This record gives sequence, C-alpha cells and structure tokens, in this order.
Amino acid sequence: MKQAMAFSFKQKLWKYPGQAGWHFITLPKALSKKIRSIHGTSEKSWGRLPTMATIGQTTWKTAVWYDTKHQAYLLPVKSVIRKKEGLVTNKVVQTKIEFDVGEWAHNL
Repeated sequence: MKQAMAFSFKQKLWKYPGQAGWHFITLPKALSKKIRSIHGTSEKSWGRLPTMATIGQTTWKTAVWYDTKHQAYLLPVKSVIRKKEGLVTNKVVQTKIEFDVGEWAHNL
C-alpha cells in the first residue's frame, strides 16, 4: 500500500445551478495539476479520484472529480457535512484531502 498524501487549501463552497443542485468546493488549479500529475493514473471513470476529505471536525470517504471546464478537481460536499459544519454557499472553507490507493479507495 502506498503512503497517503495530504493537501490543505481554502476555497469557497458553491452550489451548482438548478433545483436541488449539488454543492462543491473547487480545488485550486495549481493543486489540481499537482494531484493529477501524481494520482491521475488512479482516476476512475469520468475523472473520479477516491479521497478522504476533512472539513472542521468531520472526515468522510468521498471522491473528487476532474472538471475540464474548471480545469480542476471538484469536491462534492453532502448536506449532512454542510449541516454538521455550519457551511453555507460562498463561505470560504478550510479543507484537507488525502489520497491513498489502499483498500478503502478500491471500495469507493
């Protein structure tokens, strides 16, 4: 098993337009480029890359998705996480993501 790599950043939470739109945090472009150069070969279909995310006191198993429009990865933030951490649209959020191709990544 490879050792996990962690990255921290601050970005705004945004909502995809439309009724019941998903909420995302767009990773910085430079960080996305670095992650893709290291872990791009581990991407699943549609540019999905399994990860662990942490916001505040909440850590969860998820995935980031590479979006060609943004030229960056997008981190979806579920309503349960937003509620637990008091997150609202356009709030700058301190986020940590960790990548590992260990057992949990294969089961996502």
